[in-house]
Amino acid sequence: MPLLTRITGPRDLDRLSLEELDQLAEEIRTFLVEAVSKTGGHLGPNLGVVELTLALHRVFDSPKDKVLWDTGHQSYVHKLLTGRQDFSRLKMKGGLSGYPSQAESEHDVIENSHASTVLGWADGLAKANELLHRDRHVVAVIGDGALTGGMAWEALNNIAAAKDRPLVIVVNDNERSYAPTIGGLANHLATLRTTDGYERFLARTKEVLERTPVVGRPLYDTLHGAKKGLKDFIAPQGMFEDLGLKYVGPIDGHDIEALESALTRAKRFGGPVIVHCLTEKGRGYQPALQDEADRFHAVGKIHPDTGLPISTSGADWTSVFGDEMVRLGEEREDIVAITAAMLQPVGLDKFAKAFPERVYDVGIAEQHGAVSAAGLAHGGLHPVFAVYATFLNRAFDQVLMDVALHKCGVTFVLDRAGVTGTDGASHNGMWDMSILQVVPGLRLAAPRDAEQVRAQLREAVAVDDAPTVVRFSKGAVGPAVPAVGRVGGMDVLRAPGTDTPDVLLVSVGALAPMCLEIADLLNKQGISTTVVDPRWVKPVDEAMAPLAERHRVVVTVEDNSRVGGVGSAVAQALRDAGVDVPLRDFGIPPRFLDHASRAEVLAEIGLTAPDIARQVTGLVAKLDGARYERPGAEADSVEAARD
Repeated sequence: MPLLTRITGPRDLDRLSLEELDQLAEEIRTFLVEAVSKTGGHLGPNLGVVELTLALHRVFDSPKDKVLWDTGHQSYVHKLLTGRQDFSRLKMKGGLSGYPSQAESEHDVIENSHASTVLGWADGLAKANELLHRDRHVVAVIGDGALTGGMAWEALNNIAAAKDRPLVIVVNDNERSYAPTIGGLANHLATLRTTDGYERFLARTKEVLERTPVVGRPLYDTLHGAKKGLKDFIAPQGMFEDLGLKYVGPIDGHDIEALESALTRAKRFGGPVIVHCLTEKGRGYQPALQDEADRFHAVGKIHPDTGLPISTSGADWTSVFGDEMVRLGEEREDIVAITAAMLQPVGLDKFAKAFPERVYDVGIAEQHGAVSAAGLAHGGLHPVFAVYATFLNRAFDQVLMDVALHKCGVTFVLDRAGVTGTDGASHNGMWDMSILQVVPGLRLAAPRDAEQVRAQLREAVAVDDAPTVVRFSKGAVGPAVPAVGRVGGMDVLRAPGTDTPDVLLVSVGALAPMCLEIADLLNKQGISTTVVDPRWVKPVDEAMAPLAERHRVVVTVEDNSRVGGVGSAVAQALRDAGVDVPLRDFGIPPRFLDHASRAEVLAEIGLTAPDIARQVTGLVAKLDGARYERPGAEADSVEAARD
């Protein structure tokens, strides 16, 4: 019987010998390759933490002791060891989440899957244990890439202040976040890995500092880094000790015995300890090790033997943007690109290859990226900051107070906008069109197809006195949706065929095909419909109010929260213009959405053509009833009631 099938919880590991643990590690890697190749998921990160996870669960007593994962995409092994071995529906509706999930297991804590938060969580839990006199341990596992985030530094500052508060920080150093980690002080960590002793390391550090005329420069490089992690943020052992943190390592992250020894010492210390583990992303799977781009960080369905994708789709939104960025870069020398440790996932890899000196990877530091973009714009360049829609939430204050207030020409490109589905609640980009509505002067575009991505990106970078935003969906981009006319700056996608149309249907972004389907369904009910794509949803086009006034009802459909979204903005614009037309807004309800396919999520929240057409038909029927109600009928009914 395979060892893995005998593991139902962490304490089952206690009776295994080191030889059996090595066997179990190999079984886990085989399982991960076979399972994830069928469903897709985060493969490379989990192959790299097998031995580390085994050691953590041998030394600490979860769930009494809290093992926290940042960002959680490396938690598959943790799931296997805590009784969750059915991966057949990983990231699918009704199956396991791709991240830790409190609903799945008492062993899971953080499920937001946004990087650099784990040390803050750990600090708070350790403080709670201290105040409530609980004899428990807190372990925070953080990657070297996540340590570029400012929140990690803020947390370390607080953690180091309490010398006797137990907290173990495990640095999973695989030299990568998505891509290889490089930067201004990357060689310092490499030196620590290869040096024969701490004194030799200190001597080298001293030489570097003595050659530096201004002390502030290396400190700035240390804190800021250019691209990732522990290697950029510390002169490793020395700075940890300067902060007052006990340092253990570096440890071979694939040597279970060494890991257990280091973690046991850290557990007994009674204060904050950093255990520095060197791991190999994609370990044990040759196709992943040969993938220099990201070591199979995240994969779709693949052939397990070769690692090749089982099927390929057409062009996706991200690649359309990436290709257009290269063309813009060739035409304009002032165009520069910014990424937050996600060069390839946001489509900037081709631009980086063509113009390597015009790309800035700020690490997992969206706030800094936005402020740096303001400086670049003020300096005469036009930065394009490409980031996942849900990650821009972190930089809202900087968009507002640093970019917009100073009228900086910065373009934010938001990938994975709207319902993304399988990555769950924290990855749905459903807030950007709501939170950005309040930013004065900001202009926001929602392209409906590939042609509009290209056109609206060009329109965005032409603006040099205000922030612009271009947002688009995840996955394959559909066929072109042609316009049949234009009103103001809005594209008309369907004309009503009558001078007295019933419904003005405002289609936002990628939902244009759905809105045309809605119009077809309404037409079958005898309801005439105009479908328009505003293209730029902020500010609301001046032609919107007079167009709405010629219709009986206005309907907005958006892939964003209904609260404060495009529908709310259109309603306000109509009120301000004195246009008293009923408006019904359709969008995402204000709740966190469980992982499932995009289609399943949209069906669950009623954001489908049949659901919307049904409700609009009912609304128009009510208006028809009010139109044909006999004058005085209400007074007659009141009189009858009196009799």
